[in-house]
Amino acid sequence: MAKIKIDKSLYERVRKTAERAGYSSADEFVTHLIEKAVADVEGAASDEEVEKQLRGLGYIE
Repeated sequence: MAKIKIDKSLYERVRKTAERAGYSSADEFVTHLIEKAVADVEGAASDEEVEKQLRGLGYIE
């Protein structure tokens, strides 16, 4: 597994937030957040492709 370094004070905030949110660990919480962020970015790229296709078909200007 790869490791990412973050500031200790940020990690403590993440740990407390993960605990309050019901995650089993800070790692599980951070993994969930990263997966969600990556999916959002991937979706944005897909939206741009769809918009380009719709422009090409003349549905939007």
